[in-house]
Amino acid sequence: MPYVIAMAGKGGTGKTTIAGFLIKYLVQKGKTPILAVDADSNTNLNEVLGISIKATLGTAREEMKDGVVQQGMTKQMFMEMKLAEAVVEGEGFDIIAMGRPEGAGCYCAANTLLSMYLGKLIDNYSYMVMDNEAGMEHISRLTTNNVDVLLIVSDPSIRGIETAGRINTLVDDLRVRAAKRFLIINQARDGLTDSLQEAIVEHGLNLAGTMPKDDLLYDFDMKGNPTVNLPDDNPALSTAFEIFDKIIEVD
Repeated sequence: MPYVIAMAGKGGTGKTTIAGFLIKYLVQKGKTPILAVDADSNTNLNEVLGISIKATLGTAREEMKDGVVQQGMTKQMFMEMKLAEAVVEGEGFDIIAMGRPEGAGCYCAANTLLSMYLGKLIDNYSYMVMDNEAGMEHISRLTTNNVDVLLIVSDPSIRGIETAGRINTLVDDLRVRAAKRFLIINQARDGLTDSLQEAIVEHGLNLAGTMPKDDLLYDFDMKGNPTVNLPDDNPALSTAFEIFDKIIEVD
């Protein structure tokens, strides 16, 4: 079984960027092969990694539902073929994306499909990094149900810490297996205020570190450049690597 690291947190906190940094970190440490899973219906982990994705599990599910099955193939054979096509190779890692759900409304079928296929894939990898959608929905549906490290990402706001606290509580309530849990505060300007530190303690969160707000990272995002191409001495990237050194088992 691979060492599984999952991301959680409210939207706009930089979960996907940090997931990309983590994949770059593991590749540099030689901890390959890695499976990168974009479990967010708003697929963009591939953009952070500089990888093009043409097929997702969501589109595969749509084709099966619409009866687009080649002659002489069972639905199971067709689905396995389409799912294999959804795996894209990178340098030291593969990536697979959940994509959009079928039509309006429920995301459950796409999530179930993702979980089923991951079960077939994961034994081929040493590490798995899962970037999840904003909020707590992925945990409540148990997509992130068996992880070694859960990284909860927040911005430096009371509202963000409260969301992180609710995610932490939900993990306990649902009895999700998350062997280790850490809070990362992203886009911090001048350290943490007393009120933020008090909120972290109040919600029982384990702070792993804070990442600075970074102008070059912002510029990369605005121009659509892959953020994994930031120079190694970039403050945001180097700080992320220092945090990973403390909390991720790579030995």
